[in-house]
Amino acid sequence: MTERLATKIADLTGPGITDRFGVGGTDLGTTATAPQGHLVSVFGDTFRQAGVGGPGWRSPVVLFADPASVAAGLRWTGAAGRRGAARQVVRYIHHGWRRHGWRLRRVTTVLPTDVITVGDDMYLHVMVCRELGNVRWTELHRSRDGGRTWRPTGTRWPADLHDGLFQMLTWERGTDGWVYALTTGFQREHGLLLHRVPETELTDPAAWQTWGIADDRWGWGNPPTLVLPGRFGELSLRRLPDGHWLLSAFDAGRYRIDVRVLEGPTADLHRAPLATVLRGCDWDCEDHAGGHVAQLYGGYVLPGSTLHELHLAVSQWNTATGWPYRAMQFQADISQLP
Repeated sequence: MTERLATKIADLTGPGITDRFGVGGTDLGTTATAPQGHLVSVFGDTFRQAGVGGPGWRSPVVLFADPASVAAGLRWTGAAGRRGAARQVVRYIHHGWRRHGWRLRRVTTVLPTDVITVGDDMYLHVMVCRELGNVRWTELHRSRDGGRTWRPTGTRWPADLHDGLFQMLTWERGTDGWVYALTTGFQREHGLLLHRVPETELTDPAAWQTWGIADDRWGWGNPPTLVLPGRFGELSLRRLPDGHWLLSAFDAGRYRIDVRVLEGPTADLHRAPLATVLRGCDWDCEDHAGGHVAQLYGGYVLPGSTLHELHLAVSQWNTATGWPYRAMQFQADISQLP
């Protein structure tokens, strides 16, 4: 392990930045490139005012950005919604009821985990929650207009699938026609599982395969085996144009964000070159230029990243005061890792 601590490039959300979209406080910001070429960033619990709570509670919301702006900090060009306001792109009512099978379930919020583009479609994986950490089920939504509108695919997974380790998800397309996904629970108490699915069958739960050990050998279709133990939160798996794969992960147990450089999706995560790019700290010890951030989480790889210029969307939430509650962009150089 080495340290390549990142430097903050810009605040991505908050007063003076996203007010025109009705976004004051928000978090997350997982991002993918739309078929039309613009960037689509998906955020979680969002409020009109800076901070947590108050009017305008929505989740998830979508902002659009110019891909040419990544190096200097994402420049927002619009939002999914009417008259410029970022609306909630999944239909439900906070603290309301949603039907799951033949039962009605109380739902507090719906949180995004990752977004991916396959052909002309974009897919959004979300966790349907009753309070943070309590997942009712997960589901897929599809956009066929570059992230402007989203519709449910009807694909759902139970919250206890694979002992609850198929809740938080990140995914990426391979060069072989498969989508690879790393998953964990939403409690920041668990390790990672690996899955794959043909990209043409993304919405078919029966087509998903797990990676595991049987007869002392790793293979697809075996019962799932942890590929990395730990206490993980937000995840971001992305393939770079040079062929390297990156896994950015919030390590709640060590209070930091690490990035691993992989030769492929089935690489041994225990041995993959690893850099700690951000460290959590107390509020009176913050140094965003030096990679120390209080109450950090997230860490989503932005499109356009390279090993020399890795760009991450990182969240921060002061749970005592409610602000800051925002997404920020950090940059690191991890080119010495592979």
